Amino acid sequence: MAVYTTEIASESIASDGPIHKRLLKAYYLAKPYIHGDLLELGCGEGRGVELLSPLSKTYTAVDKIVEVGDTIRRKYQDIRFINMNIPPFKGLDDDSFDTIVSFQVIEHIQEDKVFLEEIHRVLKPGGVAVITTPNSIMSLTRNPWHIREYTAQELIRLTSSIFKEVQAFGITGNEKIWNYYEKNKAAVAKYKKLDIFGLEKRLPASVLRIPYDFLNRINRNKLKKSNENLVSDIDLEDFFISNKPQECIDLFYVLKK
Repeated sequence: MAVYTTEIASESIASDGPIHKRLLKAYYLAKPYIHGDLLELGCGEGRGVELLSPLSKTYTAVDKIVEVGDTIRRKYQDIRFINMNIPPFKGLDDDSFDTIVSFQVIEHIQEDKVFLEEIHRVLKPGGVAVITTPNSIMSLTRNPWHIREYTAQELIRLTSSIFKEVQAFGITGNEKIWNYYEKNKAAVAKYKKLDIFGLEKRLPASVLRIPYDFLNRINRNKLKKSNENLVSDIDLEDFFISNKPQECIDLFYVLKK
């Protein structure tokens, strides 16, 4: 079963390439932190399992979508998959994981502080969690799949209230990445001009999701069709980490217990 929306992105859809690679890059950037017993929160269909499992002693993956567990179990028989809505992290013991990764998840969590407190609870003393989330000042429009988004400083304040050490980084890119961003921004602006009644801000999120996904898909396909190289030339190496998270597309935070 396919679980992809434009919010998640698919490696099998050519026009999703820049988004998919941006999300995948987080796993590469997390590799230096991975060791021991690893927990991934919001694993999807296992985008990063193949990359991170060789670096860990055990790999526990959590996701709320039942079908993704079937995919992961078939492909990675050594992975423990748990289907549950989070938080809380039911059945996961205190001080039980050396490393936790959670990419593009916290923005979907209603009780974000409880989510982080649960991460802290199940981390072993000295353990490290790596999380990513969109940088709100770089968002092009309201995303109805997100409960909220954060500025770099907002996420520093929230995470610092729970963890003893927070390292704030971001995921940015080279000229190709920002060219794609600016072209996408201009295209989205054209759609927003048609919203003369301000429905983007007024509609309930559940209602906005269908037109959001529809228009997002049209926009990505148009970007690819109008400039094939703009999309196809973007690769993992075009994304990199920065110590200026406020200027980045995504926030990449390393949290130590």
